[in-house]
Amino acid sequence: VQLQASGGGLVQPGGSLRLSCVASGFSLDYYAIGWFRQAPGKEREGVSCISSSDGSTYYADSVKGRFTISRDNAKNTVYLQMNSLKPEDTAVYYCAAPLDLVDPLVPGAYDYWGQGTLVTVSS
Repeated sequence: VQLQASGGGLVQPGGSLRLSCVASGFSLDYYAIGWFRQAPGKEREGVSCISSSDGSTYYADSVKGRFTISRDNAKNTVYLQMNSLKPEDTAVYYCAAPLDLVDPLVPGAYDYWGQGTLVTVSS
């Protein structure tokens, strides 16, 4: 079971990025995927989650209306479209999968983690 996050980079405030999370070794048809981020000196926090069953989505208040999570099961990939980026969005972003979706935005509820991808929002 592996998750590979990519798509990070340097972007100016107000800009956009799309992160991708590709799964290998298992099918995303049966797993929810969450996005988390960790800024320097801060705890890891939940950003967004999409369920496997009905495609329900969950967002942290800080990103509602700016970020959109989606999935393409044919490509075994989940995306996080990030618009109107702010300097406070700067962090390493991780994707993760839980064995059972209990707490969509709680890092401790997830079992499989990918490596992070760095997002830097700066002018």
